Amino acid sequence: MRLGPVLNRIIAAHSYPPVAEKLLAEALVLTVLLGSTLKTEGSQLTLQAQTGGGPVELLVCDYKAGELRGYLKFDAERLAEAGSDPTLFALFGEGFLAITFDQAATGERYQGIVPLEGSSIGHAAEHYFEQSEQIPSLISLAARHDAGADCVAGGLLLQHLPEGEVGRDRLHVRHDHPEWDHAKTIAATLKDEELTDPATSLETLAWRLFHEDEVRVEPGTAVSRGCRCSTDYFAGVLAQFPLAERAAMADDKGEIVVDCAFCSRFFPISLTDIAGHDHAE
Repeated sequence: MRLGPVLNRIIAAHSYPPVAEKLLAEALVLTVLLGSTLKTEGSQLTLQAQTGGGPVELLVCDYKAGELRGYLKFDAERLAEAGSDPTLFALFGEGFLAITFDQAATGERYQGIVPLEGSSIGHAAEHYFEQSEQIPSLISLAARHDAGADCVAGGLLLQHLPEGEVGRDRLHVRHDHPEWDHAKTIAATLKDEELTDPATSLETLAWRLFHEDEVRVEPGTAVSRGCRCSTDYFAGVLAQFPLAERAAMADDKGEIVVDCAFCSRFFPISLTDIAGHDHAE
């Protein structure tokens, strides 16, 4: 998959340095790839990477019904010291990756947590699937932001899924299965420039890689910037706090100012508007 305009809408809300921008862009692509595996409409995938002493303190992205958002918190001075092409360890230290699936149909939440290991956040996600799901995976991520141009990022998720048929071997326990090795070898030929080249369609890439096998293209889901912040939403959240706590949070104008990290905007919410949600309840 590939992100262009929606990626730039998300990134434009912040003044990220190139290293941070590339990391967030790749994480957003990864979030969509993982979110696309959700089968129930309204389910949500949340990806979170947290520091273990590195300059990147927090990375969080989520995907729900085609809506995508993401945010990166970091120490600017320490990140600059990491150089222009830092390792995953240089960015996060002994950090961890958490992937959370919220299932809309059942209301259940499932979360897997693994160390941030490997040379990229994609490799860390491969480790998650290997350890938490026992599903061998190959994840390729790339982001490009040329001078004077918008950012473009792309990614590939290839997984060795179990056949799941009664009486047949489950493929995920057969790591030496020749078909999986064959597919990995072919997918490894995909170049970063191809993933980030808008002139090359995703269908063309799929055909180039796997034309010797069956290629089936399913309709995709349009992805949009999905920050769910609004005055009404925040007023409803604040209405859950006791009156005394609301009064303590308010400023001299009788407003509680909410900072949305995702879209980098401030929302002044009056105590009167919050009280209106009390009556609505």
